[in-house]
Amino acid sequence: MSEKSLSEAEYDAITDAAAHWCMRLHASDCTAGERQAFAQWHDSDPLHAFEYAAMLEIWDVADHLPRNATPPVVVPFKPRSRARRYAVAAAICLAALPLAAFTGWEAGWLPSSYERFQAADGLRQVTLSDGSQVELNLGTELVYSHYKDQRRVTLKKGEAFFNVSHDSAHPFIVRAGEGQVRVTGTQFNVWKYEDQVRVMLLEGSVQIASDPVHGSVPLSPGMQASYQQGDATPHVRAIMPDDTALAWRQGKLILDNLALADALPLINRYLSKPVMLADANTGAIRIGGIYDIHEVDNLIPSLPKVLPVYLTQNQDGNPVLNAIPRKAPKG
Repeated sequence: MSEKSLSEAEYDAITDAAAHWCMRLHASDCTAGERQAFAQWHDSDPLHAFEYAAMLEIWDVADHLPRNATPPVVVPFKPRSRARRYAVAAAICLAALPLAAFTGWEAGWLPSSYERFQAADGLRQVTLSDGSQVELNLGTELVYSHYKDQRRVTLKKGEAFFNVSHDSAHPFIVRAGEGQVRVTGTQFNVWKYEDQVRVMLLEGSVQIASDPVHGSVPLSPGMQASYQQGDATPHVRAIMPDDTALAWRQGKLILDNLALADALPLINRYLSKPVMLADANTGAIRIGGIYDIHEVDNLIPSLPKVLPVYLTQNQDGNPVLNAIPRKAPKG
């Protein structure tokens, strides 16, 4: 998302409004008229929707705080500009929870900084407040929070390459899907599409958990791990010398003779409407080529020109690839 050129006061007003609506919509006495007014506000500007989504994430943090009778204390937030507004909003949201009491930063329940990043129209490089460098692929959304005892990233969707600032006292944890990656300082890539996650390690060491109940497995440089919902442990294997998964950092999508069933998750993450497969026979057809990640939309209409497939559309408006039936041999 390209942010508008607004003043700090204008941004603050939008953030305050997002916090207000977050509280009202969670209130038991919220009226139908208020919900309609919220919908109009939310849909009137993409920035409104973006800020409200950030408030929901803060509310989720607040909603998991311990409930007891201890008097609340002031949270010593020390974030930078954008994060400072979210910190204030977090305090507002927390105040709206009748039994929410916390010792905040000192107890490790709330972050001292909160940053939300999105790469909508192009690749993006960001520096987190701990000094870590992150490259975001197209369509990527992630949240960074700095707690007393750890640094935490939630990869909402997409793909990111991390160059983590070393800090053994504050492990760096990336949550993706049902699992997480735990490091202290290293270089690695995390790709997420729907419930599929793949982690590639270039330098350092990490611990990968696909399910926190079953513990984690170590990953060393030159290895990758993949998992999806329901996996007790990640699937670990070596990165092949000709692996092209990181070509996105140069703006390229390289499909090296992949079956369509394996290629579509790599293609669909760049599309607003994912492409579907008609059947397993279609999924077995292989595809190759080098494509610009900014022009993947143009790839789908061209597939019938280079593969034995034709396009239809399902009832949800998704393109569907169908294999062209082979003609029976004569005689």
